[in-house]
This record gives sequence, C-alpha cells and structure tokens, in this order.
Amino acid sequence: MVAAVSLQNVHKVYNNSCVVNDLSLTIQTGEIFGLLGPNGAGKSTTVRMLTTLTQQTQGDIVVAGYDVSRQPAQVRRQIGVVLQQTSVDGDLSVWENMEFHGRMHHIPSPQRQQEIDRWLDYVELSQRRAEKAKQLSGGLKRRLQIARALLHQPKILFLDEPTVGLDPQTRRRLWEMIRELNQQQRMTMLLTTHYMEEVEYLCDRIGILDQGQLIELGTLAELRHRHGEGIVMKQKGDRWEYLFFPTLQAANQYLDEQPDKTGMMTRPSNLEDIFVELTGRNL
Repeated sequence: MVAAVSLQNVHKVYNNSCVVNDLSLTIQTGEIFGLLGPNGAGKSTTVRMLTTLTQQTQGDIVVAGYDVSRQPAQVRRQIGVVLQQTSVDGDLSVWENMEFHGRMHHIPSPQRQQEIDRWLDYVELSQRRAEKAKQLSGGLKRRLQIARALLHQPKILFLDEPTVGLDPQTRRRLWEMIRELNQQQRMTMLLTTHYMEEVEYLCDRIGILDQGQLIELGTLAELRHRHGEGIVMKQKGDRWEYLFFPTLQAANQYLDEQPDKTGMMTRPSNLEDIFVELTGRNL
C-alpha cells in the first residue's frame, strides 16, 4: 500500500537555524496520526511543508502520491487544511465562505451546491448558513473551517491544533466529528495539538518532535510498554518526582517496600507522563 504521507530526511533551515532536522516519517492511508512537541519543536513548520505553504531545505516529501516540491498544485487538490488561526472571512456569510472555497477549487454547480449542503449539515451549520461568519462563536467558526476544508473531498486532512481555545463540550463534539470522518470516509488525518487527551482519544499512532527531531514514534500502548505502564509519584517540596516501572504491579510493589510512604502514590502512566519524561517540559 502506498503511504498517504512520506517524509524522507527532511530538513528546514531558517536564518541558519535548523527547525526541522532530518525528519523521516510515514503516515498510512486511513490513519489518524498525532504530532506532538513543545512550542518551537517544528510541528507547525512540518505541517506548512506538507501543505505546500513553505519549501523544505532538503529531503523528499510525498503527499497523496505527489511530490510537494514539483507537484504542489496536485497536492493541494488532495488535501484539506484546518489551521490553528481562524481563517474564515468574517464579512461573508457561512454559505458565502463555502461558495467562495468551492469556486476556488473549480467545483461545478450544481455539485458545488450539493456538497455545500452536505457539509454544512454534517457540521450542524445548515440553520446558520445566512449568518455572517463573524457572528459565530469560536467553536462554530472552527466547524465552518472543517466544512470548508472538506468541500472538495480531500484524501488527507491536516488539523493544526483544531480545538485550541474551545470549551470542553465544543471540543468533544469536534472530536466526535473527526473520528466519524475517519471511520466513515476512511480519511487520513494528521493532527497537531497540545491536548494529551485529544491524542489519546483520536490518534492511531503518535510522533513526538523535540528541537526539530523525531524522538519517539508508536501507538500509545507501544509508548507505555516502552517507557513504563506504572508510575510512582513522590512529592518533593512543591514538585513531584516520577519513577517509571514496567507495570503498575511493579510500581505498587516498590511503594509497599518503602519504609516511609508519606507523599507517595502509584498510578498508571499516561501520554503526558511520557511526553514530559522525553522532553523535560510540559506542553
């Protein structure tokens, strides 16, 4: 099977500073892939290279079977992009935002109208189609961005921190929409986020970037198996010290053997524990 996304030995240099350093990564068709990293790790730069918004300094990138350097127009026809920044036109109505995007992709009418109706209904904006986009809440604007990104039926959807700044209920609804798209349309997705629970809920595999390099890759189960499925937490002043153990049972056994258990507890490890252990920083 041909990979949906392939990066081979990719570098990106800005002002003599290497922000993406020898990145090699493959995303399979139908996969939801989560890309994590501290601020400045190179996540957004990687997404910008994959979506033809910036050129890699070195290396090869293939998206949906097309080389991003030599065939950028073909790549753009195959991808949808939802950026962290709200990018809808506030002075246009919900419908006009969709209509403009459809015309930019040369979708003929009446197919364009059918697709607009379909995706506005999917993101539950059909009743708001005549409203100016600037009158929508942040969550509804993000839904409109998703509908617009899906209008031309892309094979791959890039989501760059799609739920940042949204309330928990809106965030959960968007998670459900993203998962439904993946399962019903078999759409490949790359997701960047600072919300660990978002990755745990949505992603099939996870890659962790730090200082432009891929330092970890695998499923959540593989990462927990690799780094430890049990944790002993010990309070030291106003901070916590974390000790990883292969299993929760091993962590419990260690705790039982301690003569003084004050300020100590055990629990299963999670993705945030592993992330902090690897990068030394909280997201």
